[in-house]
Parts: sequence; C-alpha cells; structure tokens
Amino acid sequence: MEKLKSLFKSKADAAANEIKEILKEHGQKKIGEVQLAQAYQGMRGITGMVYETSLLDAQEGIRFRGFSIPELQAKLPKAPGGTEPLPEGLFYLMMTGELPSADDVNALSRDWAERAKNMPEHVFKTIDALPLNAHPMTQFVTGVMALQTESIFSKKYAEGVNKKDYWSHTYEDSMNLIARLPSIAAYVYRRKYRGGKSVAADASLDWAGNFAHLLSFDQEGFKELMRLYLTIHADHEGGNVSAHTTHLVGSALSDAYLSFAAGMNGLAGPLHGLANQEVIKWIIEMQRNLGTDTPTGEQIAGYVQKTLSEGKVVPGYGHAVLRKTDPRFTAQQEFAKKHMASDKMVNSVWRIFETVPPILQSLGKIKNPWPNVDAHSGALLLHYGMEEYEYYTVLFGVSRALGVLAALCWSRALGFPIERPKSVTTENVKAWLKGEDQIWE
Repeated sequence: MEKLKSLFKSKADAAANEIKEILKEHGQKKIGEVQLAQAYQGMRGITGMVYETSLLDAQEGIRFRGFSIPELQAKLPKAPGGTEPLPEGLFYLMMTGELPSADDVNALSRDWAERAKNMPEHVFKTIDALPLNAHPMTQFVTGVMALQTESIFSKKYAEGVNKKDYWSHTYEDSMNLIARLPSIAAYVYRRKYRGGKSVAADASLDWAGNFAHLLSFDQEGFKELMRLYLTIHADHEGGNVSAHTTHLVGSALSDAYLSFAAGMNGLAGPLHGLANQEVIKWIIEMQRNLGTDTPTGEQIAGYVQKTLSEGKVVPGYGHAVLRKTDPRFTAQQEFAKKHMASDKMVNSVWRIFETVPPILQSLGKIKNPWPNVDAHSGALLLHYGMEEYEYYTVLFGVSRALGVLAALCWSRALGFPIERPKSVTTENVKAWLKGEDQIWE
C-alpha cells in the first residue's frame, strides 16, 4: 500500500513542521490548570497529551479527523451492496486526514489480505498452550505477544536504524498486525467455542467481511454488523485506557505488538472494554429474575432500583466524558431498527434506554445518565447467534487496533518523546497545603 504510506509521510512531515512552529511561538503557554481532586481521581479532565486521530466532545461524541459517526456512515466507501462504512476507510482517514476513494479502500483491503497470509505457526501453538477456560482476551493478547517475533521495528532498532525512520518500521508493523488480527481473534473463538474447527480466509472479502467469515458467521447481516462495529469502536481520543496505554508503552519505543498488547490488557478491564460483556450478563440476569424475556418498563424500573440499592451500577450507562447519548449507541440502534426491529433482546435494550436515564437523573449526583456504546452491542451480536458474551471484548480489541495503531504511527512520525508525568506523594500534598512544600510551584 505504497500510496497510503507515502501520503502519510507527506502529511506527517508537514504536521511536524507545523508543530515545531507552534512550539517555538507558543510552547510556554498554559493549556489548563490541575486541581488536587483530579490528581487523586484518575486525572479526569486534565489535558496532557496530543492524539491526532480522533477527538471526543462531551456533547457531540467522537469525531474522527473532524467527522462524526453519521457523517462517516454517509461518506466512507461501502462494500458492494452494503450500507455500512468499511473500517479500512476509517483507518485511511485517521492516517491521512483525507476521505478515501473506493479504490483506496479496495487497495487497502487487498493489501491487508496479502499481509495476513503465512501466519507463523508458533502463534497458534502458543495460544494452544493455554487452557480452554482461559478468558478470550487472555488468549487474544497471548496471540498478539507471540506474533511480536515478526516485529520489523525491533529488528531494525537492534541494527541501529536512524530515528527518522522509526515511523516507517512502525507503519509496517502496524499494517501487518492489523492484517493478522482477525486470524488470531477468530482462532481464539473457534478454539474456545467451536471445537477448533478450521476456516480458510476469503481474500475476496473486505477486512471486516473476512473476519465474520473466519468466525463462521457468513450471514450478510453479520458482515454488515462487523463493518459498523469495527468502525465505531476503532478510536475514542487518546485518554481512554486502551488508547493511552498503547501510547504510553509505545512512547518507550516498544514496537506495535508490545504496545497494542499492553493496550488490550487495559481494554480487558470491566471499567473499559469488558463492560460490553457485563451489559448482556446484566440483561440476561434481569430477564431470568423477572421470569420473562419481554419485561415491561415498570418491571425494568423495579430491577434497576434493586441493582442500585445493592450498591451496583447499571452497566452500559454513564461515561467519563460524554454528557449525552453516545452516538455509537445511536448508530447501533439504527442498525437494529433496520435489521431486527422485532428481536426481543433488542426491544429490551430499547425499553431499558427509555427507563434508566430518568431513574439515574433522579439521584441527582450522576453527571451522565445516558447509554454508552456497550449498552447496545451485545444484543446485536446475540441476534446473529454469537451468544458467547465473554468473547465480545475481543471484537472490541480488533476494532480498537485501527485507532491506536494509526495514532502510534503518528507518534513515531512526529517524534513524540517518552511519556513521563510528575507524581507526588500524599505527604508532599499535606506539606504543600501547609505551605511547607512547593511541589506545584
């Protein structure tokens, strides 16, 4: 994919020069203040990094290179006969800032299909060394780590490559990793849930369509769902755990494999990507508790109150940044209206959507009572027969590779340094409050 690589390089060179001028003229300007509470409470709201590929707005939701999800659905190329955007197009956009043509996307699909060939056999053998009851994310990350033996960047760095070429080898590693992730992820699924049945890749399909095929879901509807799913989960600016972890580890010049694997270990946490698993578990438990798969709004309200009274949260609701319904939820809702409007689980999701926000608002202490992306995704997957909800975060991980690896390429091209924020102890804080320490002055 020489066109993409050369276009990226020209864009990166121009951006690097622009950044030099910005820093030369404005580098001493303050971009915010840090409150003590922020230092103790997860650094929420602190602007402390540059991340080129996407930006999250509290009201509008995610924008990829300035484009909202509805705009991407309208503007990105589609598969023949399809209506959902192809993830390859989003990757191209994040890498270049330009909307791709259908030819650009088709070329990228072919490039990834070619790179996916000849997967090292030791990757699968390494996964096979794990017990079958290992969580799918554990198996997925193990496969990524095993694939690190193929890192071009690591080999070139050991040979003494010029730092101006770091970006090129990071680009090649990222392209190879993205190309091969569907094979690793599908192998985990078939090994754990389908008795290890082998499925050959279909190089005639796009990246998401082939992933669906490798998973043994060949319905056109599921392929369309994967195209949408892998697009809307791809990135969410740089501060979330999976993106920030990939960036942080990459800042130490760890290669794309090591950096992405680290990010995936963060994604596997229940406060991040594992939440999509928790949502569907909660709904299934609610249906079982109520004795019906078509609960009424009143029944749902009672169960929500029970959940809250037990000191638990309603999974899929709330977000660290968003203050309105997640546009990714809305995109999935529209997909469901088009393809599965009578599905019982989907209708439960919609009734929960009608019921939960007013209850959370009435508590008076929740900043965002609205659904996030995880509130809907599981119901769509269940509709097509993917009942193994422990696996859902792996799908999220395959998608997230697009954003975090595009961002990693930009970090290397722009020469970003190792990330090293200052930390203090509570003893320092107490001394500072007494005027005995100048830790922030």
